[in-house]
Amino acid sequence: MDERRELYRSPNGDVWYLGRDPSDGMAVIIHQANGPSGSAISFVALRDFLRTGANGPEHQALLRLIATLVQTPPFADRGDAER
Repeated sequence: MDERRELYRSPNGDVWYLGRDPSDGMAVIIHQANGPSGSAISFVALRDFLRTGANGPEHQALLRLIATLVQTPPFADRGDAER
């Protein structure tokens, strides 16, 4: 996997990346364990990553990244207009 974007680096050295599966182009989360844990790399489909307890800091980092894809929050300038 040549292209990936770092999402989160934990205090213990684990790193999560957003990447793309070269076989089908689908988004995946790449988790690389820290050195003492063997530096193992695992791949998780984006939909599965978001299904599994999306309260961790790595999940929050992904959600913040997704939020950057929109310039203005919906209804931000509309006041009390219909939603």
